[in-house]
Amino acid sequence: MNAVPKQTLEQPMMPKSGTPLKKYSSLFFIVLALVGVIYSFMIGSAALAVFSLLFLCLFIGLPIAISLGVASFGVIYFFTTDPLPDLAGKIFSGLDNFPLMAIPFFVLAGNVFTTGGVAKRLINLANAFIGHLPGGISIAAIMACALFAAISGSSPATVVAIGSIMIPAMTKMGFPKEYGVGSIATAGSLGILIPPSVPMIVYCVTVEQSVGKMFLAGIVPGLMLASLLAFVSYLVAKKNKYPLAPKATSAEKFKAFRESIWSLSLPIVVIGGIYSGLFTPTESAAVAVFIGLAVGLFIHKDLRLKDLPRILVESTKTTAMLFFIITMAMLFAHILTLERIPHELVAVIKDMNMGPIAFLLIVNLILFIAGQFMEPTAIITILAPILFPVAVSLGIDPIHFGIIMIVNMEIGMITPPVGLNLYVASGITKMSLIDVTKSTGPWLLATVVALVLVTFVPQISIWLPNFLYSLQ
Repeated sequence: MNAVPKQTLEQPMMPKSGTPLKKYSSLFFIVLALVGVIYSFMIGSAALAVFSLLFLCLFIGLPIAISLGVASFGVIYFFTTDPLPDLAGKIFSGLDNFPLMAIPFFVLAGNVFTTGGVAKRLINLANAFIGHLPGGISIAAIMACALFAAISGSSPATVVAIGSIMIPAMTKMGFPKEYGVGSIATAGSLGILIPPSVPMIVYCVTVEQSVGKMFLAGIVPGLMLASLLAFVSYLVAKKNKYPLAPKATSAEKFKAFRESIWSLSLPIVVIGGIYSGLFTPTESAAVAVFIGLAVGLFIHKDLRLKDLPRILVESTKTTAMLFFIITMAMLFAHILTLERIPHELVAVIKDMNMGPIAFLLIVNLILFIAGQFMEPTAIITILAPILFPVAVSLGIDPIHFGIIMIVNMEIGMITPPVGLNLYVASGITKMSLIDVTKSTGPWLLATVVALVLVTFVPQISIWLPNFLYSLQ
């Protein structure tokens, strides 16, 4: 498999707003946030100031990490007695967290797997066994996305690795390009639901939960969503009478399985090693890197030594971006704690006699709106400290609540204006963002169905971790 083009591994630039309506609406929100900042200083409200400053920075176009930093430092300087030099110690102590070490390793592992020929072999395996069914090549792509997600932990990387191979192949077979783009752009979001997952690690660090339990909790919802997406592909292909691929022979199936055996072993080693006690989730990330390098360089031989500098640079850039967001979000969470905002919210919810179902409906709405404007790490680090105490006070399982947040993040990855998977798919296919967005419609509906099931049937998420941990 050829190296992934450099531009696909970087976050694509968002299109600039040009219509008068958008300009005026942006100006309105900027003025509204500015009024909030001024009023907060007039009444001496740190809580109002931190949110007004945050939204003011976001509306004028500053990156999320800088927006969090400006809001946090501004409020700490004007509204608290905390010495600014002491903030460095707070930041360092927050980052001095063993589970966070998994993030750079899983990012590096994802880039190694993307370049090392793993995706090509997973695709061949899925095609050999189910490619002959109606919509089989799309179903095979979705299953390949699920398998690759269990290795890479990244949604954009999954779209790149599977989409760059499967979308041209589907077009060549006579399928509409929209069919391939819609299914793969949506299935790529499995990268953050099926473990290992960087957003899961961020959630667990933010609210002090078990990374191992969180990883286990993502398996059943991930497989359920993959099945729903595959069912949609089958229905769309059946309705439109799309062409069928020839059925693979037994020899072809055996060859595809034999060639993919190392690729299939990677998630088994990583996830199995965690729950057998051989290594921690953080150590598993380092193991994944070394296994990926060994398989790519010496077994598949699709990874070349000259690819490593680019992979390391891209992984470092992604890691730096994530840690910058996490660092600033820790300061933001410090302000929330000082102002007792989560505690006040818990009190308000209790006074309203709101039950878990009503609360989860509101949470899904908040997360859906947030997903339109921010990426998953930022949403989790900002909203989890606020919403988590309320969820726990209402008796909602912490791991179940985390999965609800992750599935909402998946929807955010495939809805504009900040749906990163849409931009990646657009870059691969040269389709317009509007066309890519339209093509995801049927599969997006399946993702919403999965969100409803995960939200109101907690056992989908918590059955497997509770069962396995009860055996220990």
